[in-house]
Amino acid sequence: MEFNKIISVNGKPGLYQVVSQSKNAIIVESLTDKKRLAINSTQNVSLLENIAIYTYEEDVPLLTIFKSMFEKTEGKEAISHKESANKLAAFFAEVLPNYDVERVYSSNIKKVIQWFNLLVASGLDFATTEATVPAAEAEKE
Repeated sequence: MEFNKIISVNGKPGLYQVVSQSKNAIIVESLTDKKRLAINSTQNVSLLENIAIYTYEEDVPLLTIFKSMFEKTEGKEAISHKESANKLAAFFAEVLPNYDVERVYSSNIKKVIQWFNLLVASGLDFATTEATVPAAEAEKE
């Protein structure tokens, strides 16, 4: 599994891996149940590697945050995304201490932790994963 092929589809739960592309759609496979589906060009899709989190200094790519979480949890899943907002924010602050608390909402933190747990459960090894897009081009979360 390659990190640069993992996407989030607006309105659909979970994460998907891009399998193939056609002229009008992309074929994706769910990381949870391995079912394949076609996503047409009108649906809003975000590549995880293009997402960054606001901090007070610079925007930090999602992969960097995932690697930090991977080290903190020693390769295991993090706390549940269903924990209280205070617990999620405390965990996130340990991983990314200088995140911008005014621009990074609890829903963003919940989503990042949920995605991390999905990726760990799917067997993605963040220790060997490298970014392929410069951080300056990353989309803001």
